[in-house]
Amino acid sequence: MSRVPARRAFLALLSLAAVLPVRAQTGKPIRLLVPFPPGGATDITARVIAEPLARLLGAPVIVENRAGAGGSLGMAEAARAAPDGTTLAMATLSTHGVNPAVYRKLPYDPVQDFVAVTELVRAPGVLVTYPSLPPRDLAQFIAYLKANPGKLNYGSPGNGTIGHMWGELFKSSTGTAMTHVAYKGAADALRDTMAGNVQASFDQVASSLPHVQAGKLRALAVSSDKRLEMLPDVPTFREAGLPSNNDASWFGLVAPAGTPPQVVARVQAAAATAVREPAIAARLLELGLFPSGSTPQAFAAQIRDEIAKMKKVAEFARITLD
Repeated sequence: MSRVPARRAFLALLSLAAVLPVRAQTGKPIRLLVPFPPGGATDITARVIAEPLARLLGAPVIVENRAGAGGSLGMAEAARAAPDGTTLAMATLSTHGVNPAVYRKLPYDPVQDFVAVTELVRAPGVLVTYPSLPPRDLAQFIAYLKANPGKLNYGSPGNGTIGHMWGELFKSSTGTAMTHVAYKGAADALRDTMAGNVQASFDQVASSLPHVQAGKLRALAVSSDKRLEMLPDVPTFREAGLPSNNDASWFGLVAPAGTPPQVVARVQAAAATAVREPAIAARLLELGLFPSGSTPQAFAAQIRDEIAKMKKVAEFARITLD
């Protein structure tokens, strides 16, 4: 055999090794910890990717919700797990950007306690309101808030979550006043918004979309580079004159620190393949989630950048939590 074919064969074996099942090494199912309750955008994403991820890795992927403290409880559990490839966790802008910026003490270190695996999806945010509230667009909503300072409440998935940060940033950029009401997850916040117990919520499109489409919530603006196909009549925050509110959120996979690089590589390859499968990508796009599949190195750099960015926002909005 010549050197060129031999080299090609060797590279082919390396490519095959990159996607060999983790189960072949561990013999155990893989836990995918979601640090928020069922029904939110993070949970939805985890359940969409669980099946193709299990198929590609050759091991069952079991989604487990571990909610509490803005995602801190679930991430702390993930950080303590054995670094053997049997535990993965859904990292979000809240858990790996906002929390380290706003909490005085965290039961985990978002950088030191984890190995970044991959960004799975970009997740645009949305401002939704109780449909019976008089304002029908963002300009009217801002005017309504200014005419009724401090009289309206907005809900978020919890203290220190990205929904909380989006709400406080919105108040700062518009010069308005609302009272923040923290819930134990997006589903609870949206339920109270649909009931009119709070008048607005800052959420991800993925969890709000079905309620907007059913007429139970009104969407006023989205944080996205351009208008979303599923919400063509809803402007971006940039279009509406609030560019500082236009940053999307994201969800990704992390593993406990010390997880072997070869395991991280296998999981990253499988996850990137999963979110790009036509049926899975189409499902994610229907939910307002944009498939990614970045490298571990790129995702690690992204997390560091997000922490620095969120610290600036927290200082600007004077958000500190115990």
